Amino acid sequence: MNSETSSLTADAVAVLDTSDPFEKATLATALRARWQTTDDLSHSNAMPPRRPSRPDRPLLLAPGKVPRRRINRGIKGRVALLHALAHIELNAVDLACDIIARFGQHEDLPGAFFIDWIGVASDEGRHFLLLSERLKTLGAAYGDLPAHDGLWEAAENTAHDLLARLAVVPLVLEARGLDVTPPMIEKLRAVDDEESAAILDIIHKDEIGHVAAGQRWFAHLCERRDLEPVSTFHDLVQRYFKGELKPPFNKKSRNAAGLPSAFYEIETHSH
Repeated sequence: MNSETSSLTADAVAVLDTSDPFEKATLATALRARWQTTDDLSHSNAMPPRRPSRPDRPLLLAPGKVPRRRINRGIKGRVALLHALAHIELNAVDLACDIIARFGQHEDLPGAFFIDWIGVASDEGRHFLLLSERLKTLGAAYGDLPAHDGLWEAAENTAHDLLARLAVVPLVLEARGLDVTPPMIEKLRAVDDEESAAILDIIHKDEIGHVAAGQRWFAHLCERRDLEPVSTFHDLVQRYFKGELKPPFNKKSRNAAGLPSAFYEIETHSH
């Protein structure tokens, strides 16, 4: 990413086209230093791939085929958890870079939009590297265990519309991270793994900002397209997300991200 003629789009595509996970994460973390201080967020017609490049390992399985992970099953359980989270963070790197590359040329978006997603991509790269380092200290490495291939499905389903992408990726998938990460932190502390808990704490705090960015730009696009945000969100989620919005919800973290409860607390009237 050092070419003088580079563009933000080309740099994002370079991350997507890199298969080595450590190189991919490192390139993503470099985006912030390279682009957040310039007023010239130049775009080009570099096209993002349909699927990002991935290493030969881990073996990717359908979500239901990945073995369940239990933290209380000694070091193996913690390795399985951290490996699964590293895989999610690596996917999140690609998702953030795909938003920059795929929608940068077609939507009339302000520079602040790209600054936000450059920050997200850089954070996700840093998270992956922190988790990989922790796996190493536990005698493991990313790629040792199978992982699921469901996350990129969300990108493919919403490749045609930025509003749908924002609804599903930051406002459903990342918001789900806000719900499930604090209980994981508690479980890790319960088995005296303070080092892993501290990494998850960093991730959780950063993810609040990522969900906030998703909410901000979802609201921006709804206003521009003259759409009512809450009903639009539920309509898009119903169409493009396979699954349900499942409680319990971490209202404190969701509130911190500016995500209104009407986005996830669906009134059900059962008699």
